Amino acid sequence: MHTPAHEHTQSAQNPTRLFVQESGAGRPLLLIHGLMVSGEMYQRVVPSFATHYRVIVPDLRGHGRSGALPGPYNVEQLARDLAQLLDDLQVDAADVLGYSQGGAVAQQFAHDYPQRVRGLVLGCTYAYNLLSHRERLEGMLLPWMVRILGVRGMARLSSSGVGGGPRVSPETARWFQEMMVVNDTGRMVAAVEAMKAFDSRPWLHEITCPTLVIAGAEDTGVPLTHAHMLAQGIPGAQLRVIDGAGHTLIWTHTEIFVQAVEAFLASVNRA
Repeated sequence: MHTPAHEHTQSAQNPTRLFVQESGAGRPLLLIHGLMVSGEMYQRVVPSFATHYRVIVPDLRGHGRSGALPGPYNVEQLARDLAQLLDDLQVDAADVLGYSQGGAVAQQFAHDYPQRVRGLVLGCTYAYNLLSHRERLEGMLLPWMVRILGVRGMARLSSSGVGGGPRVSPETARWFQEMMVVNDTGRMVAAVEAMKAFDSRPWLHEITCPTLVIAGAEDTGVPLTHAHMLAQGIPGAQLRVIDGAGHTLIWTHTEIFVQAVEAFLASVNRA
């Protein structure tokens, strides 16, 4: 049964606590957002998930309403933050969904805290984001672009249709910009540098929980090669490729995305 969302914020007694929103009841489902956005990116899918799950949506360190938390912003620290968050919420284990850079954090969390992950969903993400020459060039330029353009400029650029697949609606583009611009430029530069350092290839085989990899067939932000690498590297992982979808499939193919996630998690629950 869907219950109203409620929030936990940082306090004077616990200034390092992540901002988090919760909805629904039942088996815990932790949603991890991508780079330079916040947990708000999941607002369109939370109502569906909350009919069956206790949905936990934090803003990661340095992002959104956790923006005041200092670095480091590497995935190891972000995974530790999530473990502490689950402790605070008295959650022993959860299903975990990570999207884009959130998928890197989800992998790290599953690797470092395997007993705390029941099922793992990796959406439009990667084991190593600098595989190709183009990606290495983009990785070299991205921190400078963030510095020069600022978060507001990057928000306009990112909402203009990058990532392949169908363009999001003008309303979604405006919402996406609003979600990005609350972030601090300096912290986002540090978060980008941390993203470039992530590489799970040496230990992908150590992720043993049931895993679903979801990818857009037309994703140019994180091309399909990355999804195949994850699916082949994680033992027993399933791969779902959504035709006609790009990097923003969570917003352009929302119903298909939700159905794929719920079907997988239902199979994990039955196991």
